[in-house]
Parts: sequence; structure tokens; C-alpha cells
Amino acid sequence: MLRQIRTLLRYRLLVQSLVSRELKARYRGSVLGFLWSFVNPLLLLLTYGLVFTFMLPVDRSPETQPYFLFIFCGILPWTWFQSSIAESAGVLIAGGNLIKKVLFPAEVLPVVTVLANLVHFLLGLPILLAFLAWNGRLGAGALLLPLPLLVQLVFTLGLALFVSALTVHFRDVQNILSHVLQVWFFATPIIYFYGNKVGPFRKVLQMNPMAHVMVSYQQMLFHGGFDHWKGLTLAGVAAFLTCVVGAFFFERLRDTLAEEV
Repeated sequence: MLRQIRTLLRYRLLVQSLVSRELKARYRGSVLGFLWSFVNPLLLLLTYGLVFTFMLPVDRSPETQPYFLFIFCGILPWTWFQSSIAESAGVLIAGGNLIKKVLFPAEVLPVVTVLANLVHFLLGLPILLAFLAWNGRLGAGALLLPLPLLVQLVFTLGLALFVSALTVHFRDVQNILSHVLQVWFFATPIIYFYGNKVGPFRKVLQMNPMAHVMVSYQQMLFHGGFDHWKGLTLAGVAAFLTCVVGAFFFERLRDTLAEEV
């Protein structure tokens, strides 16, 4: 892991350049350009608001009202996580020409994917904060937002390194991953309230690092406070271990990546 950190610091300008290129390429040729980074969260909010407010109306706990705003606090960071992992699965294969260059550090590619999606998350965050302020939900808890963001970043980087290296050798991972992420979404308290879950399912949620990250976002942003310190600390430990394992796994497969892509 220390080797990857030193490599990323050494090639930080390359990482910055590739992130910029990725962001420009994503909206190249579109009329709105980078405005899509603000429009997409609004469309996402509208879609989930319509579906879960009008098409699938059910009685919900007071802790989740207004519901469309509650789910937006989870959907926005989850989109960063899901997009990063899904795109990382094929990033080394797509960048095969770069990997075959002797001096190019392969770990840069999944890191760039995660950071590019982080930028989209940060660009969409003001939209969420504006709606929270409009509804009188924005409180001092939002100042703690960097904490779950950092935990999610470390966790996502570790998974991205692991998945990207694994997919080079097992291409089926890309097909399986979409289903895993879909199940993971429903196993994370995004569209339902964590505090209402009891029994075996709550134990499953407690073992899910992303569950604690999402609860932290919801408390800091939607509820205006934060008391989920134990859960976020456990998620932080899991994120660190995931990053260590992901970096170690990537390092072990490094020499075979150029041959397999």
C-alpha cells in the first residue's frame, strides 16, 4: 500500500491531468457540458421522488419526511460509489495501451475513475444542500460531512483497485458486478430508515460498511446532528483494511496485467 501511495504522489500531476481529461470527455459534444453535473442530481431527485412518493406510496416513519429529500441524501453518495466500482471493473482493459508502456503506473487508472466520480458527487452536493436549506433541514451536522466522505473515498479506492485487477483475469466480473451492486443497494439503508430495522436484517446492515456511511450522511445532512460515531468508526476500520487488501492484491497481479489486457 505504501508503494501505491508513493507512486500516486509521484504521479499526482498525471492523475490530475487524467481526471480533468475524463471529466471533459464525459460531456464532450453535449450542449449543456458541465451543467449536466448539476442537472443530473436534479433529474435523479425528480425520478426517485415521483417513484417513491406517487407510484409506490406507503406509510413511512416521520424520520424520513420529506421522503424525496431523505433518499436524496443517500442516492447522491451511492451514485458516486456505484459508478466508481462499475467503471473500475473495465478501466484497465480499456486503458490497455497505457498499461503496456513500461513507465506507466497501472494503479493510476482506477484511482482516476474514483476521483472523477468524486468530482461529480461534489458538484451535485450544492444542489442537495440547497434543497436541505430550503426545507430547513441544513444544520451544524453538515460540518462533519468530510468524515463519511473520507471513509467512503478510502473504501471505494480499495474496492476499485481490487475489482480492476481481478477483472483483467476474470472478465465475468463485469457481468456479476452489476447484480452485486444492485443487491448491495437494497442491503444499504438508502430508501428506508436504518433505525426501524430490527432482528437479523439489522445485523446484516451492521456488517455493511456502506450502511454506516449512508447513515452518517443522513444524520449529518437530513437530521442535522450526528451520534453514529461507533458505526462510522467501524466503517473507517473496514475501509482502511479494504484499501490495504486491494492495494496488496493489485500489487500481486501487477506483473501479469500487461499480458492479460
